[in-house]
Amino acid sequence: MKKVQKRSRRIKRHPKTSAKVTRNTLRIIGGRWRSRRLPFISVPNLRPTPDRVRETLFNWLQADIAQARCLDLFAGSGALGLEALSRGASELVFVEKNKAAAQQLVLNLECLNASDSVENRDAESYLSSQTQAFDIIFLDPPFRQAILPKILDLIIQHQLLMPEGLIYLEQEAEDILNPNRWGLKCIKATQAGQVKSYLLQL
Repeated sequence: MKKVQKRSRRIKRHPKTSAKVTRNTLRIIGGRWRSRRLPFISVPNLRPTPDRVRETLFNWLQADIAQARCLDLFAGSGALGLEALSRGASELVFVEKNKAAAQQLVLNLECLNASDSVENRDAESYLSSQTQAFDIIFLDPPFRQAILPKILDLIIQHQLLMPEGLIYLEQEAEDILNPNRWGLKCIKATQAGQVKSYLLQL
């Protein structure tokens, strides 16, 4: 009987790994890979966090990013996770549901000689299977899908954030977030156009 391949899997590094040709690029704005440009795949709902927003975020995190274990949960282009690695994070787990985008992330990590892992799977199933906590979690989910409450529920239920750990999230400007519901407090917030960004802490 022919085996059915599981859809949720870790993308392994291999010399033959390939992805679609793309002209889209993102720029790492700080750290050891400063000014490096890397390609990313055009897929629905993939919108790399703009340079200006990333610069603000990593100014917020400058005292916390070194040696941090981080999760980039809706990785997409990997802009947040790659920036974190460039600035001294010790470990990054990239979770990306779209196979082509996940494959491109693997290629970009190989290009940077980074050994961090890429999980090609759904965010909810990933969180439900984890037991090891993170210092920083990046959440930049597809907009207008009302997914953030469920994701925050899973993070707290499975104790996936270290004591005093940080969650960075982006959401639509019109949405209202009450971090107290999850035992979180907002320590930083900003808005760029139609996107609100928050830094939350246990």
